[in-house]
Amino acid sequence: MHKHRGFPSRLPSSDFQFTIRRPNKKGATPIIRRERYADRRNVDRKADEVFMLSLIENFGEEPFIRGNLDAGRISWMWEREVLPVSDPFDPCDYEAEMRVDISKAMVSFPKIFTDEYE
Repeated sequence: MHKHRGFPSRLPSSDFQFTIRRPNKKGATPIIRRERYADRRNVDRKADEVFMLSLIENFGEEPFIRGNLDAGRISWMWEREVLPVSDPFDPCDYEAEMRVDISKAMVSFPKIFTDEYE
């Protein structure tokens, strides 16, 4: 399993993880599309923003390997801002490649593209 060095492991002061420490012996957790409903808590939205900002800062629009990135966190953006690179895509493969769709990320997370983002 590829480890993304320099990628934040979690949202500071929370239990929202962005990376995992070691591969699951039973296989990678599948990436699924999770719906982001309008009534989500602010801390959930903040975790999504920080994760997306980290993806963009680390990879931009270039393809990247899933590696130790948390499947649960990717799933909140899957098939919207984060897209598969290959077809067919194996959602249970640590070596699967994906990429960020910057234009969709700009619409979904406009705050992270402003100069005053904290």
